[in-house]
Amino acid sequence: MSLTSLTLTAAREGLSKKEFSSVELTQAYIDNMAQYKHLNAYITETPDIALEQASRADKRIASAQDSGLLDGIPLAVKDLFCTENVQSTAGSHMLQGFIPPYESTVTANMFSQGAVMLGKANLDEFAMGSANITSYYGSVINPWKRKDDPDTDLVPGGSSGGSSAAVAAHLAVASLGTDTGGSIRQPAAFTGTVGIKPTYGRCSRWGTIAFASSLDQAGPFARNVRDAAIMLESIAGFDKKDSTSANLPVPNWESALNADIKGKKIGIPKEYNVDAMPSEIRHLWEKGAQWLREAGAEIVDISLPHTKYALATYYIVAPAECSSNLSRYDGVRFGHRTKEIITSLDDMYEKTRAEGFGDEVKRRIMIGTYVLSHGYYDAYYRKAQQVRTLIARDFEKAYEQVDAILTPTSPSEAFAIGENIDDPVTMYLNDIFTVPASMAGLPGMSVPAGLSTNGLPLGLQILGKAFDEQTVFDVGAAIERAANFTARPKLVA
Repeated sequence: MSLTSLTLTAAREGLSKKEFSSVELTQAYIDNMAQYKHLNAYITETPDIALEQASRADKRIASAQDSGLLDGIPLAVKDLFCTENVQSTAGSHMLQGFIPPYESTVTANMFSQGAVMLGKANLDEFAMGSANITSYYGSVINPWKRKDDPDTDLVPGGSSGGSSAAVAAHLAVASLGTDTGGSIRQPAAFTGTVGIKPTYGRCSRWGTIAFASSLDQAGPFARNVRDAAIMLESIAGFDKKDSTSANLPVPNWESALNADIKGKKIGIPKEYNVDAMPSEIRHLWEKGAQWLREAGAEIVDISLPHTKYALATYYIVAPAECSSNLSRYDGVRFGHRTKEIITSLDDMYEKTRAEGFGDEVKRRIMIGTYVLSHGYYDAYYRKAQQVRTLIARDFEKAYEQVDAILTPTSPSEAFAIGENIDDPVTMYLNDIFTVPASMAGLPGMSVPAGLSTNGLPLGLQILGKAFDEQTVFDVGAAIERAANFTARPKLVA
């Protein structure tokens, strides 16, 4: 077995037993990154930093110092997290060349646990997208191929497509992403990886380049549920620098992980059974419920009546917050500034933002500015926030009956790069199953559960109560055990 095929748990055990060094493990991943560079999973590669961090980890391990959860483990970091003295672009021309003088709290937590950073993973520009095709630095290519069409490149999902592709293609042991409306869970489903969005407030947002501040949340990608639990524990925690950070202890999710879910009640929301859902995804959802029933859980039909409004509500709230957050990119303080001749301050703003932002970002800024404008704020943004409250109440009521909820992760398998590109609404529908939990701030995880008829991975989503990631992990582990998903993409250099 090659070093890059090891799970995080197995790699950590091998390092502790000194079967190989962190430098050897890291170099193996650096070699893979060079071999599969065409996947475009990384914007900025940091091999020198990685090898230096790996060397320090080896010294700690050799001297039997207390090891962190991730000591010597090579990881990818979504390029939405500010990393000190390393370019952080948010996938945008606007921030090309931006070198933060500080470290995000999430990555600082990760490094304090001994992690090794291989590089900054590609993403949809400012995390706006569901396919990782809006990055200024080019589209990320899913390492999976349709079994009868190996020449067509597929999307890895978005916005954290680089982070998910890096894990699926063995270009990192695990990775960090962010989830605003499904940007961890949907890419995880498209690439056959495990991805969890924790409860809003579980991980600090300080030093994370903002898209929608009331929705953005950091989380990990990994190859299995246990690895995801280790990753989340390493990055979570209270941060006084973030007013939305929850002052709660971080559980030891790994040690408490238990796939025995006898007696658990699992909800099946009728509203997620949409007409346009492919039959094979509906069948997988039914199979997932049967797996949990056979594991001793009780399957309960539930209703989340305001689900049908969630997507429309999200695409008012998120663009509104995006419009506010991205107003800081004006060419004055940092980031891109036009080199064209300017005649006024307004002219500089207009030319800088026209050059610096891509089409999707401009679209969402315009939507957000419109719904926040005088005369429309009450009709759109205020109403959307009221509906958001109703969506959250639906979940609260459902969790009076059940311990967790099972749904499909995505309404489709991975699609080809270029498909749906001219129809933004169709692209937005990729988030139909993931957005409601984001609007309610609840934890959700995608677990690979099967293959489509095209030989592509499909995921099931587990949603939990606020700050009850443990149940999400436990139910996910039960799905993982029953599905026994061992398929891997066939990589071609």
